[in-house]
Amino acid sequence: MKMISLSYRLSRRHDLDAPRHARQGMIFLQGLTAIMYFSRWLLASIFLLPMLVVTDCRANTYTVGVVPQFEIRRMFQIWQPILNELGKRTGDHFILEVPLTVPDFEVELDKGTYDFIYANPYHVMRAKKYIPLVKDKDPLHGILVVRKDSPIHTLKELDGKTLAIPSPNALGASLLLRADLEHLYGVKMVMVNCRTHSSVYLNVLNKLTDAGGGVEKTFDGQSQAVRDALKIIYTTRDMPSHPFAAHQRIPKAVREKIRGAFLTFAATPAGKTLLDEVPMKTPVPAFLDEYMVMRKWGLESYWVNGQD
Repeated sequence: MKMISLSYRLSRRHDLDAPRHARQGMIFLQGLTAIMYFSRWLLASIFLLPMLVVTDCRANTYTVGVVPQFEIRRMFQIWQPILNELGKRTGDHFILEVPLTVPDFEVELDKGTYDFIYANPYHVMRAKKYIPLVKDKDPLHGILVVRKDSPIHTLKELDGKTLAIPSPNALGASLLLRADLEHLYGVKMVMVNCRTHSSVYLNVLNKLTDAGGGVEKTFDGQSQAVRDALKIIYTTRDMPSHPFAAHQRIPKAVREKIRGAFLTFAATPAGKTLLDEVPMKTPVPAFLDEYMVMRKWGLESYWVNGQD
C-alpha cells in the first residue's frame, strides 16, 4: 500500500508540474476514454435486451390442479414426475397443486384458478371453463362395494344403510351412483364423506360403513388384500374418463403443444409406467363434446355446493 500511495503522489506531482495545455489534453483523453466505455456498455445492453426478453417469454409457468383421489403424498408421487417430464418436453414449468379435499378443489375450479386440471368429467362439464386435451381410452364406471363376507346381496337391502363416498360430487362414486340407486331401484342411503377413494374402501373393510362408492380404476389401484376383502355388487353405465384439461385462457397453440407432448410421452415405456399410476392406461385425445352428453343425466340435483 505504501508503494501505491507513493507512486500516486509522484504521479500527481508530475501532473501539477506539467504545462497547463498538457494537463488539459490528459483530462480530455480521460473523458474520451470514459465515453468510449459507456458507449460499449450501452450498445451491449441494447443488443442483449431483446435476447433476454425472448428467453424469458419462451419458458412459461403454469399451475396444474389435480383432484385428490388418493392421499396427498401419493398424489404428488404420481403427478410430479409426469409434470417434470412434460416440462422437459415443452420447455415450460408446471406447478402441481393438490388441495386437501375435493370441495377445496371445486372452489378453485369454479374460480378458474388453475391453468390445467385433472378432474372428473362432471367437473369439466359443469365448470364450463376448461377444454379437455387427453383422457384414458377406457371409459369410467362407478361401482358399489361391500365386504366380501357381508350379508347384503341385493341393492334393495341397502335402503337406509350408510354409503362411504370420496366426495358428494364425485361422478362415478357418488353422483351417478346415487342417481341410479334412487331412480332405478328406489334406494336411498346415508352418505359418509371419507374424502378419498382409498379411505372409502378402508371404511367398508373396517365395517365403519355398510357399503362404499368408488370407480373401477381406483379400486384396481388398491392393494391385493383390500381387493380380496371386498366385492362389487353394482356397476354404473359408461362415462368418459377423467381428462387432463386446459383453461380456455390458454392459447390454442399452447394447448395443442401440451396435448402433443403428453401423448408422445405416453407412448414411451417410462411414460406408460408413470401414467398407469394415475390411472391412465391408454391416453388418447379428448374433446369437450364427449362430455356434454352428461347434461342429460339429471345429475345436477345431486350436486352439493360448498360442503365436505
